[in-house]
Amino acid sequence: MAQMRLALAQVNPTVGDLSGNARAVREWTARAAAAGAHLVAFPEMMLTGYPVEDLALHSSFVDASRAALRELASALVSDGHGDLPVVVGYLDHAPYSQGGADRPLPQNCAAVLHQGEVKARYAKHHLPNYGVFDEFRIFAPGRDLTVVRIGGVDVALAICEDLWQDGGPVAMTRQAGANLLLVINGSPYEEDKDDVRYELVARRAAEAGCTLAYLNLVGGQDELVFDGDSLVVDAQGTVLARGPQFDEDLLVVDLDLAPSTVNVADSSGDGVVHVTISDTPTPAYAAAPATLAARLDPIGEVYRAVQLGLHDYVRKNGFRSVLLGVSGGIDSTLVATIAADALGGENVVAISNPSKYSSQGSSDDAADLAENLGLDYRVIPIEPMVSAFLDSVNLTGIAEENLQARVRAVIWMGLGNQEGHLVLTNGNKSEVSVGYSTLYGDSVGGYAPLKDVPKTMVWELARWRNAEAGRRGEKPPIPLACIEKAPSAELRPDQVDQDSLPPYDLLDAILDRYIEGAQDRVELVAAGFDAEVVDHVVGLVEASEWKRRQFAPGPKISSLAFGRDRRLPITNRWREHHEQPANLGTVPPHRPQT
Repeated sequence: MAQMRLALAQVNPTVGDLSGNARAVREWTARAAAAGAHLVAFPEMMLTGYPVEDLALHSSFVDASRAALRELASALVSDGHGDLPVVVGYLDHAPYSQGGADRPLPQNCAAVLHQGEVKARYAKHHLPNYGVFDEFRIFAPGRDLTVVRIGGVDVALAICEDLWQDGGPVAMTRQAGANLLLVINGSPYEEDKDDVRYELVARRAAEAGCTLAYLNLVGGQDELVFDGDSLVVDAQGTVLARGPQFDEDLLVVDLDLAPSTVNVADSSGDGVVHVTISDTPTPAYAAAPATLAARLDPIGEVYRAVQLGLHDYVRKNGFRSVLLGVSGGIDSTLVATIAADALGGENVVAISNPSKYSSQGSSDDAADLAENLGLDYRVIPIEPMVSAFLDSVNLTGIAEENLQARVRAVIWMGLGNQEGHLVLTNGNKSEVSVGYSTLYGDSVGGYAPLKDVPKTMVWELARWRNAEAGRRGEKPPIPLACIEKAPSAELRPDQVDQDSLPPYDLLDAILDRYIEGAQDRVELVAAGFDAEVVDHVVGLVEASEWKRRQFAPGPKISSLAFGRDRRLPITNRWREHHEQPANLGTVPPHRPQT
């Protein structure tokens, strides 16, 4: 058997920060060298960050990526690590002929750096065109499998989606006789995806007939959160090593692999490119124990995903602090807690804006929360401002309720502008689904941590966070009353959410089937839901697309988040729960109150 110490650098790059990402490669390569690694790998599009979306269509950005790769290869030699092969994802281009004209197209690639040179290159074969990714419209696909011989071991390269699709690089890996399949990934988090990934990786390792190393990004990028969770399995599906979730890490694993028996001189061709870096097997050494990081429970995963997404959105966009309205309600309470965990309580400004309808209990709960978390807590009553407005413009009913929300929003945005805070909005997925928010009021803000979190899960996360504090021997941060009280906007006397919406457990059950499950009205009613309730909920969802388009970005945690996962027209008279009239021109558009 041949030994190889493989280092998987599960790191957090920033899109567009070529110099910063290259610096991270150098730093983590130094750690890998200190750990005695024979090969170190970095995630998909490490040099550019991921996903780059239409940045890839700018030739200047592609050229900058290619130049950064060459500079990195030289810098690694200067650092004294030229002997250590480094696999790194980057953006390249490939010639493409169309209509008799040749023009370069961007490619999602991996390079193998050694002794100051780019010794090998691999381009991603399968380009995802579903959910949040539309790489098929951006990149040119690769065609060949690259196999690199390191210490007498043949290592085949693949990139992310290449593993999810049947055939292609996995099948070619077996045909090429490779001993290790190294897959670099930018696979975003969603609930239960860690189990799906393991099953996929184990199956592909068996198909490839060799050990498989799966290296994933970690970090937040706009609405995506990459959770790390890198792993290495053998051909029988046994987990040899596994990295942590949501944290940067250098996962080092000692592998016993069959030495290559392939004659490189006779084997290149038929879609396989062989590159030899070293034929000499590594001298025998004592293997170190492998790392098997502990797994988070399902609710803990979601909490960490939302926390990391918020942290990276704030830091990567140049903010130092955030501001939000706190009412004592469960949504603002949870967002404030997540923000304090992500950024430190001293970097969270919490504004209480009591109105004449606010209860003393809610105000007390907000103050208790702020004290528990160490927030910058300020109380600014809105009644004088609302009264002054109503003295000039007579508003009643829903319009008066919305005015209160909008006055609060003006305060938040004004202080955010004045003091340089990113304003957070507290809306959850259930509210975003049915449009239960005031446009330019409680929906205002630059980032929405709970945008993809259903209301029922909001309570679960709050309970989990308090229980986690108990496990650490700390005081639970969230006042129990915030969890137990009936949710209310407190914009009119004795108001509760259930005045306008079904109970949240029922609402979320319907929304889950209708949005993520794509079930239609007939299926929902057949599943036992009351037809009138279904029509009410579906009608609200269909009529709220225009509001969702104006909502802030937030971290994706489900299989189908609003935004790029679900794209529907705003101007749309199709109503699934009604028969379509013969004369569509007579149907007025249906819009909920704002």
